[in-house]
Amino acid sequence: MFRLTASEHLWLLVWVALFCVTNQKMVCAESTPFSEDLRPLLVEHCMECHSADGAEGGIAFDQYVDSAKIQSDFELWEKVVRLVKDRQMPPSDAEELQATSIQKFVSAIEYELSQFDCSVEKRPGRVTIRRLNKAEYNNTIRDLTGLDLHLADDFPSDDVGNGFDNIGEVLSIPPILLEKYIQAAEKIAAAIWQDPAIRKQVFPYSPKSESLEDRVFAATENVRLFARKAFRRPIREKEAQRFLQLMRNVWERDGTEAEIMQTITVAILSNPNFIFRVEDEPIEQQFDTGETVGTRILNSYELASRLSYFLWSSMPDERLFELAEQGELVKPAVLVAESQRMLRDPKASALVENFAGQWLQLRDIERLSPDPTLFPNYSKELGRSMRQETEVFFARLIQEDRNVLEFLNADYTYIDGALAKHYGIAGVEGDEFQRVALQSNRRGILTHASILTLTSNPTRTSPVKRGKWILENMLDEPPPPPPADVPDLEEGGETLGSLREQMEQHRANPSCAVCHRTMDAIGFGLENFDAVGVWREKDGQGLIDASGKLPGNQVFEGASALMEILSEEKKEAFTRCLAEKLLTYALGRGLGSFDRCAVNDTVESLEKNEYRFSAMIAAIVTSEPFTMCEVTVK
Repeated sequence: MFRLTASEHLWLLVWVALFCVTNQKMVCAESTPFSEDLRPLLVEHCMECHSADGAEGGIAFDQYVDSAKIQSDFELWEKVVRLVKDRQMPPSDAEELQATSIQKFVSAIEYELSQFDCSVEKRPGRVTIRRLNKAEYNNTIRDLTGLDLHLADDFPSDDVGNGFDNIGEVLSIPPILLEKYIQAAEKIAAAIWQDPAIRKQVFPYSPKSESLEDRVFAATENVRLFARKAFRRPIREKEAQRFLQLMRNVWERDGTEAEIMQTITVAILSNPNFIFRVEDEPIEQQFDTGETVGTRILNSYELASRLSYFLWSSMPDERLFELAEQGELVKPAVLVAESQRMLRDPKASALVENFAGQWLQLRDIERLSPDPTLFPNYSKELGRSMRQETEVFFARLIQEDRNVLEFLNADYTYIDGALAKHYGIAGVEGDEFQRVALQSNRRGILTHASILTLTSNPTRTSPVKRGKWILENMLDEPPPPPPADVPDLEEGGETLGSLREQMEQHRANPSCAVCHRTMDAIGFGLENFDAVGVWREKDGQGLIDASGKLPGNQVFEGASALMEILSEEKKEAFTRCLAEKLLTYALGRGLGSFDRCAVNDTVESLEKNEYRFSAMIAAIVTSEPFTMCEVTVK
């Protein structure tokens, strides 16, 4: 047999190596962790259902040959690894994966996820120019003029996108709203002039004498100051000249001082630079959907507005304006310090009303109508107490800078006399909310009557609604829509027995089992609470079984044990969900793949700082999506 000499063997190895380097399309160059580790698993366990045009759920794994395309498809793989971890995929009617295969699957996908490179390019995103929503308009008028008129209450309802009503892409302006803006501005202008104290506050400059020159100078300075505050930035010379010309026009028509100042007030409050939150680009360019050509750092005035509308739902105060004028807000340390100051201000109640009110859907409580025959103790007044309990909890958590995991596992709450009676807690009377220790069967806000009532039907509890609500709002793991050919539980017709037994029959359908396995387990963990959040041991004549098993064989008995699992085993999912929702609210836009870098940093900051709420806010206000924007051209 012919044998290579040692030198010939060495030269062959060198030649092969050189061939592989210079011919990257050849097999030796195509070997990647994806092709070696993950693709074989996909071929063996997934591609029978997830390939080609008819791929289930529209997910086709056959398109991934030598790469997971993680920079563009991160969200898909994040969902896949979660479903595999939770043993929801492969589905129950397929061959079950062994523990070793699951671990290989998870490790291979997590390796691919770890390759997402935040440094590839800066993509801070671009917020569509957005008008002030109703809450922001009311608060801005209050802080601009000192008048708490709530005129926006008469405006059309704001549209909601990504769970919030401050999303630029959905804040349209119907024709009737334009009329409302003019009418509101006229009422505000009249109210300012009719109240001497308010007038002095809004227009502080007085003429040194009655000469025309001094009166014009004082009026001009008042207009410049008012416009600067209303536009949340220094006004440009062209803008100032337009306002001065308008004042001159009214004066030349023999207008009185009151008519001149009211006219200019209406003009400023009807100007797009007041109605919209305009950043430094020309306003017409902010409507453009052209090509992204780069990024820029926001200036101090833009950051002042981003901070104030995030934490206060209102315009910047004098302190923020001063720092903006000095150019200080571009410094991360100053942003953090100001965010902490602002959270201590009473105006931070807007974060509770507008962020928590939408994240936790507390605004919907006033529309609830539990069956009065089945729940005679429920009233609109009790509903308001329910909402206020959760709002006070959130507000105190902010004020005391507490651990955000207490949303899930707090052993205390704040109640008034009505809720004390509702919960069966002695020693609390009257309308004032007091901190009390919770009974052992309640933990965190998910056992607040507000959330339990929100997630029930008018006549009975709904384990499906409760489980789905928690997956969507607390863990950011929303189940997909049910298959079109599967009837709701109420329509089934042939299901018998207790609610739990009916749900088990519903899950017998393999199409339902994948999602309902987790959803129902979480919902039944709260089944000891009736449709208005009162503790009960029985449902009708039968004892309630509030036990459950979550994916990964995590077994629990009752709500408190469920909350312990969520706050320990699912704390990363919860903190990530909260970070994503806060960042969405702060930016006024939906998140994209590149925003996950800021979310990752926020979650990491929480972990390093004992999960304090302030750490989450500090990470968000210093993140690239918050402090930068993408620039586009036509």
